[in-house]
Amino acid sequence: MIYLMLADGFEITEALTTVDVLRRAKLDVLTVGVYNKQVTASCNITVTADITADELELDRLDAVILPGGIPGTPNLEKSDFVQKTLDFALENDKWICAICAAPSILAHKGILDGKNATCYPGCEANEDKVNYTGEFAVCDGKVITGKGAGCTINFALLIAENLASKEIAANVKSSMQCP
Repeated sequence: MIYLMLADGFEITEALTTVDVLRRAKLDVLTVGVYNKQVTASCNITVTADITADELELDRLDAVILPGGIPGTPNLEKSDFVQKTLDFALENDKWICAICAAPSILAHKGILDGKNATCYPGCEANEDKVNYTGEFAVCDGKVITGKGAGCTINFALLIAENLASKEIAANVKSSMQCP
């Protein structure tokens, strides 16, 4: 199961477009309301998460995804639940994905140390330990990072490529008429 974390102030494109692409790739993905089932995006649109934090089953976790957004990113980072989920993913060799400002959460935890990564310009953290490439989306080991809202399709397709297959990701890209 892929769990995409939602906290108030999340970037709606980064969250919902990622869910859309992954579901088109026939991957099992659920949105998780970290604090509440009703979560309001940075653009003031409220969505209903599929599940709440207390319904997440860690033993089913294949990947965790953190969308960016302000104040969504700091709201995710201060959550003990999100921190524990990231720890579980790291300890159990699961996929960890973050886009826009959210890779800073991974950098603060040391998950990006020695890795190639990308994030929204100005949101770099621990620059002396992370190689920020500036690319739209980057995969290094089992960590996938994305640059920002405009790069969400690239980010989501890279996740689909790694968790489904290159062929499935290419089919989704083609069916969505992506350049």
